[in-house]
Amino acid sequence: MISKDTIDRILDAAQIVDVVSDFVALRRRGANYTACCPFHHEKTPSFSVSPAKGIYKCFGCGKAGNSVNFIMEHEHLGYVDALKYLGRKFGIEVQDKEETQAEAENRLRSESILAVTQFASEFYQKSLWETDQGISIGIGYFKERGFTSETIKKFSLGWAPGGRDSMSSAAQKAGYKKEYLVDSGLSVEREAGKDVVDRFYERVMFPIHSISGRVIAFGGRTLRSDKNIAKYINSPETEIYVKSKSLYGIYQAKSSIAKLQKCYLVEGYTDVISFHQAGVENVVASSGTSLTTEQIRLVKRFTPEVAVLYDGDPAGIKASLRGIDMLLEEGLRVKVVLFPDGEDPDSFARKKGPQALRKFLDESEEDFIAFKTRLLSDDTKKDPLKRAQLISEVVASISVIPDAISRAVYIEECSQRLNIAEEILSDEVKKLRKKKQYGAYGQTTESRSEPGMPKYFPPLETGEKIPEFITGTYCEPAEKELLYYLIRHGESNLYGTESQNDPTSPEAKVAISVSQFILNELQNDDLELQNLVYKKIFDEYYKIREKGQEYIQKYFINHPDPQIVQVILDILHQEHSLTVKIFVESVTPEEQMLPVVVPKSILIYKAKITAIAYQEICNKLADAEKSGDAQIQNELMEQVQILMHIRNSFSKELKRLTI
Repeated sequence: MISKDTIDRILDAAQIVDVVSDFVALRRRGANYTACCPFHHEKTPSFSVSPAKGIYKCFGCGKAGNSVNFIMEHEHLGYVDALKYLGRKFGIEVQDKEETQAEAENRLRSESILAVTQFASEFYQKSLWETDQGISIGIGYFKERGFTSETIKKFSLGWAPGGRDSMSSAAQKAGYKKEYLVDSGLSVEREAGKDVVDRFYERVMFPIHSISGRVIAFGGRTLRSDKNIAKYINSPETEIYVKSKSLYGIYQAKSSIAKLQKCYLVEGYTDVISFHQAGVENVVASSGTSLTTEQIRLVKRFTPEVAVLYDGDPAGIKASLRGIDMLLEEGLRVKVVLFPDGEDPDSFARKKGPQALRKFLDESEEDFIAFKTRLLSDDTKKDPLKRAQLISEVVASISVIPDAISRAVYIEECSQRLNIAEEILSDEVKKLRKKKQYGAYGQTTESRSEPGMPKYFPPLETGEKIPEFITGTYCEPAEKELLYYLIRHGESNLYGTESQNDPTSPEAKVAISVSQFILNELQNDDLELQNLVYKKIFDEYYKIREKGQEYIQKYFINHPDPQIVQVILDILHQEHSLTVKIFVESVTPEEQMLPVVVPKSILIYKAKITAIAYQEICNKLADAEKSGDAQIQNELMEQVQILMHIRNSFSKELKRLTI
């Protein structure tokens, strides 16, 4: 039996568009994708894929389901084999084994906690609509905020009554165990073995839903004016609720986000609800916590564009600018909307109404460069030092953008806005990107000089991001070469010395192992080995790398998988013919050539998969020209131009990496 955690990881990773697009050519139509059905012959597309819902549906033959169902149907596999197929595709180890008692207990425990939170949600809703206190205080508050009955029910808002143990007592009477009430964070045990009391009482309740719609936590707001009472209290983190991975309103918003290809990011519960009340449904909240990478990636599953909404508090805005950089770093397009002084998204939506809100959002939206420049430039006109700081702030934001073309566009715009040469900005961006890359490699070592050490070459300087449309391209020899350096020299130092003054200077050498360098270069481009045996070796290597190179080689030589053993033996015992060239090359030990050959092998790997993808797209373009499909021709031409630019950059870098 495959564990529940593994199944959940596979279902999270196996996005329906990524899975289906391996077998059919999908074309976007609004929020969904269409294609000719792979299950029956047709000329007019009737096959639809919904990324927001995570399902496919053919309106011709009627077949429908999720990612696992699609693989089962298309590849004629059973459920377990389909999960294994997807596990291999997305790099998730799948072990089909009998569920242990501990695993069964953990699964049942999570399900029990979810059952408790669902009961609590229904209890709070019933208390809101069917008790005198809930109607007079709870509904009275929501109506005062302008929420209709439909909106209140849409977000499952509720009321936690007084009495300190109202919900806990009701849950235990309904058969729910005390331990699950405590583990869910809904109840608090004052003393071991004693009765439990409610965490939430005399508060209006805001349930927090998972992306699939299950209640996983709550936020409660007091309506008292007593300053000694916390205005908001939230559920603690539990087995089913991790704050950094949750967004308030994502369940209610995901369809609208996917359809409109934009997500508005606000701060609080009522901001989200007021926007929905005004007809703007593509909105989520970070619930007052600092934005996290996991939350950003959750949004990125549905849209490439985010608009961050701020109220008029300059101090608060400056403190939260880090969130914009995090969004940029994940490759999202970022817009900013600043509300007038004294207004926030909630108050503005309630005062102005739906039409005025939409108009304001459309007209007030600005690019993050323009916003950040305007925000930080008020006090810089007559102060050169502050102006230099402003430029540094903007350049820092540009430097985190992963796509090289986007960075170039922003550098050009920044040059015009700040009246500074593009070359200067470009150099600063490159310097920051190098510095960040060095930081990921670890601490530097003392300066040293080794005889026979080749000229130092810093990490790859192309700055190019491999585009997503070619990341499945496969080049087996290049993958094997990377694996060779990983197995033979993975824990050897690639660079070993540093400049005393500037770690980003051409003379600097930073302590980084071969394995760190290879992993960082592949992760920067979201690349992974396509050969499944190589990938398995690659993944296992990083689980045991701390045990040393000698242990690693013995581990793989004695591996239970005979395919892995054969690959490792081929790598460790490569046959060489004794030629003059090889003899000359052998004079310099291979370990001393690592700073050249490892970066070069990475670059060759990227260059080869780019070249293969380039040829494949050119072939598709030729077919499109024959068929006369102008739209496909335009799309393919854009891809060809991107790949040509990347190939030229790789070519220049390969010329630089010469001994």
